[in-house]
Amino acid sequence: MNEMIAQTGSTAGKIWLASYPPTVPEYIPPLAHRSLGELFEESCSRFADRPAFSSMGKALTFRQMEEGSRKIGSWLQAQGLKKGDRVAVMLPNILQNPVIVYGILRAGMVVVNVNPLYTPRELEHQLKDAGATAIFVLENFAHTVEQAVSHTAIRHVIVATMGDMLGLKGHVVNLVVRRVKKLVPAWSLPGAKSFRQALSEGARQTLQPVEVAPDDVAFLQYTGGTTGVSKGAVLTHKNLLSNKEQMAIWLETAFLFKPKPDQLQFLCALPLYHIFALTVNSLMGIATGSHNILIANPRDIPAFVKELEKYRIHVFPGLNTLFNALMNNPGFQKLDFSSLILVFGGGMSVQRSVAERWHAMTGCPITEGYGLSETSPVATANRLDATEFSGMIGLPVSSTEVSMRDDEGLEIEIGNVGEICIRGPQVMAGYWNRPDDTARAMTADGFFRTGDIGYMDRQGYIKIVDRKKDMILVSGFNVYPNEVEEVAATHPGVLECAAVGVPDEHSGEAVKLFVVRKDPTLTEAELRTHCAVGLTNYKRPRFIEFRDQLPKSNVGKILRRELRG
Repeated sequence: MNEMIAQTGSTAGKIWLASYPPTVPEYIPPLAHRSLGELFEESCSRFADRPAFSSMGKALTFRQMEEGSRKIGSWLQAQGLKKGDRVAVMLPNILQNPVIVYGILRAGMVVVNVNPLYTPRELEHQLKDAGATAIFVLENFAHTVEQAVSHTAIRHVIVATMGDMLGLKGHVVNLVVRRVKKLVPAWSLPGAKSFRQALSEGARQTLQPVEVAPDDVAFLQYTGGTTGVSKGAVLTHKNLLSNKEQMAIWLETAFLFKPKPDQLQFLCALPLYHIFALTVNSLMGIATGSHNILIANPRDIPAFVKELEKYRIHVFPGLNTLFNALMNNPGFQKLDFSSLILVFGGGMSVQRSVAERWHAMTGCPITEGYGLSETSPVATANRLDATEFSGMIGLPVSSTEVSMRDDEGLEIEIGNVGEICIRGPQVMAGYWNRPDDTARAMTADGFFRTGDIGYMDRQGYIKIVDRKKDMILVSGFNVYPNEVEEVAATHPGVLECAAVGVPDEHSGEAVKLFVVRKDPTLTEAELRTHCAVGLTNYKRPRFIEFRDQLPKSNVGKILRRELRG
């Protein structure tokens, strides 16, 4: 039975509602589906002959998605896995990924997304913590599974290849991957099945119907561990269906001044194992009958740009680092951007200098949003009918409340800086098997403490100033790395930069700036002069170090913690 989203809190205190587009309601309607599997099956029936996902020139229709996922779900059930069992997926953006994920969900099981670049230690921790009993892995990373699996509860290993779903072309792709590029280290996993075997065996089985309720667990989405040990955010079907509904309502405002195509084409360059792409690309794509173009390796910018030449992209979710890297590619600068309707920035702060250059180059502004694994992920977003970059993370989406709190958990006045706390139907059920961590993450009145510091203006727009732990304390004054980076990045000779705090005997901490040069002749003195114009003395970098590259997560987020050493 569908239930109305709890309408807590008084409208009077929700100053952001006055800034909503006229088509956006305060609350999302009652959910139309009980589970993600139900939504998926309905969309596959409704949009059967449309392309759903494409990879390396090969498209899968919604009908083919339904068939493939049914075989995977049937196979898992035939191995004795039951509703609620955890199944790990360790795959990049290839066609098998959504086929497997929706197969797991249709069988009533729980998806545990795994970063394929994990070390054996990281993988072992996640598999043991989740209690996963099966894992799907690309052969390129099977050697990692081999080193980790003996200490886990894994009983079933299914190994995929890059070419599995590419038809005849797949044989050539596999040959190149294995023999030419030598991207498949030797591995040995006795008893492992191939993905194609699982599909074949699943085709001879029948997918048994499973009663899945809105509050049942759909995903264990592990956080990056930036605040300690990696923890699994428990995301229910209701959490993700709610966020899908919130995004669907918000998405419609993008077409207030631009015509909506018959079928939207989403670019999916962010990894599907990350919550941003999982919801904004995969789930939204399925729900709206859209076509997701999968990019398996977005770090290969020349190959990425060649892929972009083949499609008219309408929706482009991305990160600051990705936008920046693309704009520095000569081929990208020559592309036709006339089809772009929405460019959605998230995962990290979008720098104004990057946003302004992107708008000038493509004619389409970057619209920033904000969220976390724990919020499924979207909690706030700028209006999608906006014509300029705002520098803010936007307004709380429908059915969502945002409260700024002090260290004691008390709400602070509008305009003052505090911790961003979120309450809404997309907020996780808690951390997997970690009641103490869950209790610490939630306020007494049900708000999730994000650990991000920011403020809300009188129109309800929110600005992030930084992570609590990234804040630099210089002689008792707070310095936010984002602000330092924003100013430094406006210098035309700077490609990328990151600011961190380093110990200083005089001021406690001092600002150190790591810089990747766009102009190889840029000097430390020039950059200091530039920063002095935009930053008061205590915020200016005391130390500047030039590097060839900055450490990044697989999503492309700059890792300040590694720079701190």
